[in-house]
Amino acid sequence: MRFKLPVFVFLSILSLYLQAQDQVKTDQGTLELHPITHGTLALIWDDKTIYVDPYGGARGFEGLKAPDIILITDIHGDHLDIPTLEKLETSKAKWIVPEAVAAKLPKELAADVTVIANGAKTTALGVEIEAIPMYNLPQSDDAFHTKGRGNGYVLTMGNKRIYLSGDTEDIPEMRTLKKIDIAFVCMNLPYTMDIHQAASAVLEFKPKIVYPYHYRGQGGLSDVKKFEQLVNDGDESIEVRLRNWYP
Repeated sequence: MRFKLPVFVFLSILSLYLQAQDQVKTDQGTLELHPITHGTLALIWDDKTIYVDPYGGARGFEGLKAPDIILITDIHGDHLDIPTLEKLETSKAKWIVPEAVAAKLPKELAADVTVIANGAKTTALGVEIEAIPMYNLPQSDDAFHTKGRGNGYVLTMGNKRIYLSGDTEDIPEMRTLKKIDIAFVCMNLPYTMDIHQAASAVLEFKPKIVYPYHYRGQGGLSDVKKFEQLVNDGDESIEVRLRNWYP
């Protein structure tokens, strides 16, 4: 007789399996990576919790500790989502944001804010944070994302470097990144770039692991399986991690 697992048991096993896959060993303990939705994720390392672009409601953060650090990349509502932020416990968080975001943050919501511009670095609770440009090509004053307004970020956590692209195209500052262990790379037209641009950039800066994220655009979801194929046809040593960012 064929044995069938109940659906809820199967989903629980799958969840535990994916959670185990979304871990990376550093020289200061395990780094946990929690994809949440669209461009939103959480990182847990050294007993610190980092929220990136909290968006989509508080439900996506259930089971996670309140953030010690909040990173926001841009002013658009899928990155700076005030209604979601108001539902989260953020009173003890250190906020790292570009100036355009700081200008829109309610003071009663964000008490400890560090403004960081493209190319600058800061350190929060032992995490080194570098702001990387994010913008559209060709550059223009009416682009969705103009150079200097928003930040991508490179985080150094122990001996690992994590790149968060924010909303960008395959700009030189991305292509010339060095020694990136984990990259979260956007790909949604017409706002950022297509999968071919994203794959080409990844093949140039060669992260060890890449997560396609932020891949919902005007035409629906980008073909991340095709992105995976493009990357691995060019370099099979790069691990492409596909996750369901739109449950």
